Amino acid sequence: MMDMLQNNWFVFPQPNPQAKMRLFCLPYSGSGAVAYRTWPDNLPREIEVCAIQLPGRENRLRERPFTQVQPLVDAIVAEIAPYLDKPFAIFGHSLGALIAFELARSLRRCFGELPRILLVSGRGAPDCCLREEPIHALPDDAFITRLRDFNGTSEMVLRNQELMALLLPVLRADFAINETYEYTADLPLTCPVAAYRGAKDTNMTYEDVDAWRQETSAAFRLRTLPGDHFFIHNSANLFWRMLNYDLGQVLYESEKVF
Repeated sequence: MMDMLQNNWFVFPQPNPQAKMRLFCLPYSGSGAVAYRTWPDNLPREIEVCAIQLPGRENRLRERPFTQVQPLVDAIVAEIAPYLDKPFAIFGHSLGALIAFELARSLRRCFGELPRILLVSGRGAPDCCLREEPIHALPDDAFITRLRDFNGTSEMVLRNQELMALLLPVLRADFAINETYEYTADLPLTCPVAAYRGAKDTNMTYEDVDAWRQETSAAFRLRTLPGDHFFIHNSANLFWRMLNYDLGQVLYESEKVF
């Protein structure tokens, strides 16, 4: 495990060599592995959280962030093999959901491996059109105004010019990944998919999220929670109950998934 902990791509908030399953977690725009630092406290002890740290943030702040999804996924796949030594699941919120989906596809293609379950949160299905105009190339003031609308960055951070000067390049790169993504049709995944949405999230419709069911030939579940795009914080207690149930269905090899 010590050798595994030395890879900058993978962060273990609470290393757990005895875990039965590993949960890879992909960040939303502008965030990093620190977003998942408390997740082991809210999940079964049989699950080991492994946050994937993307270039351009936290301990990788000096590295150039990716602006396209497939080169990013290819870079993750090039490093991930030692971490596939036990059953795993993949979670991603917003931008992270898109990366999680393409990562699952690439793992199938490169290693013949799939997650026990793919958990996608806060994003419509990958072949759905974006509901908002692209913002990654807007002038700074207009870009920050749009960030404020998403309610995912604190006002204190948005008003801190020095901090925003550090954050803007990675935020722009992350939005570019999402806004320039082009869906490519492929065979559906053969693992279960659980999709989560906020009831007041104006970035996508119910139908956009329900369309994730087309990406799997296995079980599918859509869960709607109170809150906006960041319902994972606004409705945290309910989110944890739902996530734990869905993970438990595959962790304990239930005869009936969902």
